[in-house]
Amino acid sequence: MFWQLMRRADFLSLMLALVTAGVFLPVAWNDFVNYDDPDYVTANPHVQGGLNWKNLGWAFTTGHASNWHPITWLSHILDYQIFGPQPAGHHLVNVAFHLANTLLLFLLLARITETVWRSALVAALFALHPLHVESVAWISERKDVLSAFFWMLTILAYSGYASRLETLRADPASQKVKPSRSMPAFLFYVLTLALFVVGLMSKPMMVTLPFVLLLLDYWPLGRWAWAGSQGENISKSRSANAVSSLPSSHRLGSLLLEKVPFFLLSVVSSYVTFVFQRKGGAVSTSISVGARIANALVAYARYIGKLLWPQKLAVLYPHPGSWPAWQVAAAGGLFLVLCLWALILVRKRPYVAVGWFWFVGTLVPMIGLVQVGVQSMADRYTYVPIIGLLIALVWTGGDLVQAKIARQQGAKPGPLNFAGEETPISDTDSFLRMELKVVSLWVALVLIACIVLTSRQLQYWSNSLTLFSHAVQVTKGNFLAYNNLGFYLSHLGKPAEAMENYEKALEINPAYEDALNNMGYALAGQKKPLKAIPFYEAALRVRPNHVEVHNNLGNALADLGEVDKAIAQYRIVLAQQPDHVDAHNNLGIALAMRGQLDEGISHFQEAIRHKPNDASAHSNLGNALAAQHKFKDAIKEYEECLRIKPDDAQAHNNLGNVLAEQGLLTESIAHYQQALHLNADNPEAHCNLGMALAREGRRPEAVKHFAEALRLKPDYEQAKRQLESIASDDRK
Repeated sequence: MFWQLMRRADFLSLMLALVTAGVFLPVAWNDFVNYDDPDYVTANPHVQGGLNWKNLGWAFTTGHASNWHPITWLSHILDYQIFGPQPAGHHLVNVAFHLANTLLLFLLLARITETVWRSALVAALFALHPLHVESVAWISERKDVLSAFFWMLTILAYSGYASRLETLRADPASQKVKPSRSMPAFLFYVLTLALFVVGLMSKPMMVTLPFVLLLLDYWPLGRWAWAGSQGENISKSRSANAVSSLPSSHRLGSLLLEKVPFFLLSVVSSYVTFVFQRKGGAVSTSISVGARIANALVAYARYIGKLLWPQKLAVLYPHPGSWPAWQVAAAGGLFLVLCLWALILVRKRPYVAVGWFWFVGTLVPMIGLVQVGVQSMADRYTYVPIIGLLIALVWTGGDLVQAKIARQQGAKPGPLNFAGEETPISDTDSFLRMELKVVSLWVALVLIACIVLTSRQLQYWSNSLTLFSHAVQVTKGNFLAYNNLGFYLSHLGKPAEAMENYEKALEINPAYEDALNNMGYALAGQKKPLKAIPFYEAALRVRPNHVEVHNNLGNALADLGEVDKAIAQYRIVLAQQPDHVDAHNNLGIALAMRGQLDEGISHFQEAIRHKPNDASAHSNLGNALAAQHKFKDAIKEYEECLRIKPDDAQAHNNLGNVLAEQGLLTESIAHYQQALHLNADNPEAHCNLGMALAREGRRPEAVKHFAEALRLKPDYEQAKRQLESIASDDRK
């Protein structure tokens, strides 16, 4: 009864869904991380602006984050509109796509190979392998799970096209038959092409899909017809490995011609991606071609190793610059042997060649031949490529078990498909049952190990602290991990610990511009702008167009009173990135300090246009309007600031000032009191509250606040004069 139930694809689909969901649902309690998530969600005004025509246009035209993937941007925008700044919903959407990809992979393999158990095992390993935690748990890697979703759908549509086309070629007379309700081959081809285009707009790794379609044409679809006896060999393979029953009626040339539109789209997508990545500064030219080839060979070997023994997984594996010659030689030898082995077995076990070259080919865009970023490899890059290796391993394992049982039975090797198809071995045979139990036990142990390791890996993604603390433990020379760990500690209010990590990052890589920038920012936060400036300048020598460094340098110069130099830095930022909200806000402040209120106001308004919920911009605009005695407009801006950020003590104080100017003393007193409730050590708020109380005749209360203002700021002249005035009046 159990085995009959397990043979059903719908039951296996349900089990896959339940187990995958159970393992990955805890990710809903994880936070955003400070690696790419600010670019993609938490500090992206377009994503946070919601789904509208302006942001729709931005998604299709931007190269932000050094990539062009409008469908991914739209998914993040839609998520933020639904879930807002809470990470749980964003995480669960990633899990939903991963779950969908798992089920689609199972259904796809079951359809094109006509086997169930092997397809289910590949899907289960895909779903539960810890290498895939990064793609699912990292919100910024939505592009992985999203593009894989369209990858699966594209191949499913292609299988429908191939099925209908081969049926038509096998029976030309069917053209005269009244059309059925099923979609004709041409429409399936159009659907395949359309899904491929959407996938390319999700992540450019889809460019390798045409190559994979050609591999699938060989096995399991059996559409190649070269080399004379291949059709016979494929037919023999089909009986043991569930190759499609469609006739092998195409030659390679016609199959290539069929893929021309796909390859052309891949070329266009590759070019667009390269342009955007180079423009965004993501393409590295500091590593020689030879070093890149060496790293590619080592990376292939390391990916295989982490598939078989997934330990010491990290968010980033730093590029070492060069690998020891023996490692490169060993990796190159392994790569060559596996390629030759796959080619030798191409007729007898076609799934080995298809699986291996699926893995090799789909990794080509990310293997480092064109170096993008500082990593030597990345777990997320295996999301789709690993499917090829899983197919090769599972089908090979299945055939080995099949051959063993056949030898024990004294019979010729026959099909052992655990899907309930025809088999010469009786289901009641005791040896078969025992062998199935042993195989099932091994499979169960492997899947349980994956579940345990994946659950543990998910915990490392809880927040930036756990993620990067783990990364520095399991990798060497990981300057990016030290930098991001310091950045997180800085936001926890631990500047000393943050600076220690920045220093470690700079010890490893003295030219790491992000660590230089963060060190400068930490010093500026300690009111040491003069010490911060050399770090900013060093960062700009490494990367002259780093807009965040220019913005921070402007702030440091403004703190030193060099307002004109600060303005020049802000203008550099806006020349490169016209929608940089902080630069508009900071430039507005600097211009207001120069008395150029109208121009300053225009920049505050521009900041608000790009980010309507920027509390700081609303508050600064209120200050500028108040300086122009436009008190009603200023009050609106302060109120909007406090709607967005109710705990802004300075905004409460400033609103109190404007209300006092309007003679609304009761309302102004309430805001001064709220400002002091939020920040009791603000001498300005104490003094302002004292003056409002004095105007209402509440002199004893006013004296207390003037005295407190002087205690906090002994040279506070205004508070001193107010106390002297009250004392003078009391003597009269």
